[in-house]
Amino acid sequence: MSKNTENNAFRTVDVDQYNEDNYKEEDVTEPTAVGANESEINGLLAQNKNIDALKNVLSCAPLGSKDPAAKAASLALALRVLLAFKDSQIDEAVKELDSESRDVLMKFIYRGFEQPTENSSARLLVWHDKVFAVSGVGSIVRVLTDKKKV
Repeated sequence: MSKNTENNAFRTVDVDQYNEDNYKEEDVTEPTAVGANESEINGLLAQNKNIDALKNVLSCAPLGSKDPAAKAASLALALRVLLAFKDSQIDEAVKELDSESRDVLMKFIYRGFEQPTENSSARLLVWHDKVFAVSGVGSIVRVLTDKKKV
């Protein structure tokens, strides 16, 4: 009735390597460029080039930085860009972004939820809905499990 369970030759994956005691934290290196250029972003917003401003903010996000001041400044700049969009422009902007940029955008959205300002939560919910429609649940899972925060 019972089978011999002492023989471990059937294992194809070494499960012992995933033991909690063997876990090592990844080294997060400090990025060379921290945050987007605020004057450049303000110039793009003044020229109504919101999509270019969004792409610039997302490409210069301080993902590996441990500097809280740089992260706070980047978040404030990203929220200013996100709130500059009209509802009719959001779909087009999200569709122009690649997958990595949409994930970084989702990180900024969740970070904006953590520190709401007046009238920002409703706008961030619209952004979240549009990004979710394009990226799906995978984007949310990647953002929530990633150790590199914005």
